[in-house]
Amino acid sequence: MGTEGGVVVRVVGRACTALWGHTPGVIPAMVDAMGSGPALRWFALNFPRLLVTLHVLGPVRTHLAGLTISLVNGCAYCAYGRAHALELIHLRDRDRLFPLDAHTLAGWHGLPPRELRRRLRAVLEEAGLHAEVLWVDRTLALLDGGAPIDSAERRIAHLCRMVGTMNAIAVAAGTVPDGAHDPVGKDTALRARLAAAQRA
Repeated sequence: MGTEGGVVVRVVGRACTALWGHTPGVIPAMVDAMGSGPALRWFALNFPRLLVTLHVLGPVRTHLAGLTISLVNGCAYCAYGRAHALELIHLRDRDRLFPLDAHTLAGWHGLPPRELRRRLRAVLEEAGLHAEVLWVDRTLALLDGGAPIDSAERRIAHLCRMVGTMNAIAVAAGTVPDGAHDPVGKDTALRARLAAAQRA
């Protein structure tokens, strides 16, 4: 990576650290794979839309879609980032652990879509998130070539493309899981609470 690439990694890394509390390990791989200018344009085009989607659909639905996409695409890195965000949000909002931890969920990467649907349905029902099962179904349908039927599904379709790009690059680079892909990751007290609850 040249000087220009290093500058882009630092710029994007600082933005992500301000947003998520850490610099995602996939950023250098994305700059290497895309090139400095295209990578910077990609982040500028996609991340603002992601932030709006988080607001419109809510973090649970958004991260569940990202988790589903990443699992189908065989990306443990992105699957962990989304699953870790989900487990932190679940603990914060419901005061109890998500039924499975992020490492376990990320370990499902590459399973056939039908098996993923079965497993995700079971864990969501156990978590009391019955309405979210529909969004797993719709995400899987969009990944299979289905057309979005409304504005919410158009946001999921964008996630399929955006997260899919990150998945391909992270898998090719062998990027290892790091932190939650959400501002909740900056909550150090919540992270400590999650770790203590999981140990117990």
